[in-house]
Amino acid sequence: MIKSKKEYLYYLEVDRVAKSLPYKINLAQRVKNILFPDYIWEFQKTLRKLEYFINCKKGIPALLNRYFITKKFRKLSFKLGFTIPPNVFGPGLSIAHYGTIIINGKTKIGANCRLHACVNIGTKAGYSGKAPTIGDNCYIGPGAKIYGDINIANGTAIGANSVVTKSFIEQNIAIAGVPGKKIAEVDTLDFLIPATQIVEKGLHKKSDLSGIPATELKKILKDNGLLDK
Repeated sequence: MIKSKKEYLYYLEVDRVAKSLPYKINLAQRVKNILFPDYIWEFQKTLRKLEYFINCKKGIPALLNRYFITKKFRKLSFKLGFTIPPNVFGPGLSIAHYGTIIINGKTKIGANCRLHACVNIGTKAGYSGKAPTIGDNCYIGPGAKIYGDINIANGTAIGANSVVTKSFIEQNIAIAGVPGKKIAEVDTLDFLIPATQIVEKGLHKKSDLSGIPATELKKILKDNGLLDK
């Protein structure tokens, strides 16, 4: 949860790295971004700004700013098909595509989450407020459904169209099927970017990591001593 301006800027930078966007852009790229905006990135930036104002800013001027930020946030949410409340995701969120995504506001999801379209994460029917808690470095595939007062461990990959209704406390596993069950052990760094580690070590400023596939990036991180060999 963002609790200061410093954390707000940190979340923005980690989200940028998670989405594999460049650290610096030239004039041509700036013009392209104006003419053809990346609406998902615009949504994520607006989400973080709204979280900052909700959590940190008080007073009449802040309320006025928050009104206009909320208005933009709702417009982008409707445009993209997202129902994603503030203060759900930790730093390093990467939304892969446009399309319906529904997240209950009581859900808590850790750092470096890779999220695909048609995902629904919510409460068990008749139990409002009891939504999933999902750990760090988790990959949530297209069409996955995750319900109830359950816990999903760090490093979990949830397969496409899976339905998960019970806790999985073992780390680094793949879950798939209806109902969801463990099918394999997995390293989710093959599917997502550990953006928090990259930013905290300053690697994002030393080289352009944008556009590098996750498996290649994992090798770079190992070579730089940021991951176990």
